[in-house]
Amino acid sequence: QVQLVESGGGLVQAGGSLTLSCAASIRTFSSYGMGWFRQPPGKEREFVAGITQSDNTAYADSVKGRFTISRENAKNTVYLLMNSLKPEDTAVYYCAARAAPIRMVFTRRGDYPYWGQGAQVTVSS
Repeated sequence: QVQLVESGGGLVQAGGSLTLSCAASIRTFSSYGMGWFRQPPGKEREFVAGITQSDNTAYADSVKGRFTISRENAKNTVYLLMNSLKPEDTAVYYCAARAAPIRMVFTRRGDYPYWGQGAQVTVSS
């Protein structure tokens, strides 16, 4: 019904940039709210960024000003542009989706019923 596939993860040096992509097999993709979460080693999964069907966005304080979430509805894809990467950004990054006809950005793990498998991002010091 809904499948999410992340790509673009890898190893990058501190201060570098990386872009993650999430391809969604959703016919009504433009009506879905999308989010990015991450799970650092030994920690709980945490909210990173979210975007609504109206391109309203929200970011965790830890990434605000460095990361940018965007969507390209014609390609059923959401992106996470990560700049000025830090070692503490090292984590498995997950793409998430939910049908959301409202304007708010959902920031909790339990708000998203659909998840990708995750992509490893490692930032070396």
